Amino acid sequence: MSTLTRHLNGSRETVRMYSKRVEVPMLGEVAVPPPDKLVYYAGIGVLAALQVIEWPMALVIAAGHVLADQHLSGLVRGFGDALQSA
Repeated sequence: MSTLTRHLNGSRETVRMYSKRVEVPMLGEVAVPPPDKLVYYAGIGVLAALQVIEWPMALVIAAGHVLADQHLSGLVRGFGDALQSA
């Protein structure tokens, strides 16, 4: 199996993780993250609710992780790694 094929297969797994979607009023269809990511976001919310961290900081942390975990970023990263190793 070539490096490109291996990376693209891993990217398919990333896309499959985000294949669950929920219809949210006024927002439309939203992809639901895997359970481990939901627990992470809930933990950030609990820390903010207990005032361990401030709400703006919790939002910045959560937004950073959402952007980093976008389901297409795995595909782009895998393709870039495959091209680099070729």
